[in-house]
Amino acid sequence: MQRRTYISILLVAVTLTACQGDDSTAESAAGADSATAASAPEQAPGGSTAANPLENEQGVKPGLAPLTSSADLTRARALIERVNTKGRGPQTGYGREKYGPAWTDSVTDVPFGRNSCDTRDDILKRDGLATRWKDAKGCVVTTMTLSDPYSGKDIAFTKAKASAVQIDHVVPLSASWQMGAAQWDADKRRRLANDPLNLLAVDGPINGGKGDSSPATWLPPNKAVRCSYVVRYAQVSIKYDLPVTDADKQAMLAQCAG
Repeated sequence: MQRRTYISILLVAVTLTACQGDDSTAESAAGADSATAASAPEQAPGGSTAANPLENEQGVKPGLAPLTSSADLTRARALIERVNTKGRGPQTGYGREKYGPAWTDSVTDVPFGRNSCDTRDDILKRDGLATRWKDAKGCVVTTMTLSDPYSGKDIAFTKAKASAVQIDHVVPLSASWQMGAAQWDADKRRRLANDPLNLLAVDGPINGGKGDSSPATWLPPNKAVRCSYVVRYAQVSIKYDLPVTDADKQAMLAQCAG
């Protein structure tokens, strides 16, 4: 009897130890899942899906979808026709600092302003499919894939090689200065520099090649998005009452001729 009782006690002890081990493993797994969730905030709706610029008047949706339907091309030309024209002024007095600190979050009256993330990170997160963030609040993107509208290719971005992806001002700041921004107050210039409507995450070398060019002298190498690009240019011009040159307007209309 004593031998049977002893064996029964041993079996119960082993069973209890095994159960406790399972509970501990489950708790550890749950903790790991929570940490992963905290370090990888949910991607904004849309991910890297390119948006039709005619349906993206605030610039909060990612990318540039090609415009191909006759209805969209007609709408695009009508929008471009609304842009005023004038001659290009001098660049005298221009400086990047006239548009505020680069990628400042201290800007009102534009989407993403004062959201505790700088503008560059807002645009990377909007335009790319982010896979990892440096911070738990989801500002600093460390790795992502960008569907680059200017080249039509996918770019693997890492923060260690950040220059591979740059943020383009669709209407270049120096061009805006020559077309009227020199007479604006500092707040309006700061809005233009950080307005997501005027910003796209793109291939770095291509953006460097664009420089401060306007549509008469530069268009994206990817011909499929050229109409979309000039629509975005027109949207910014209309929003900020920035005219373009006659040559720019004719080039813009030509991209959406169908």
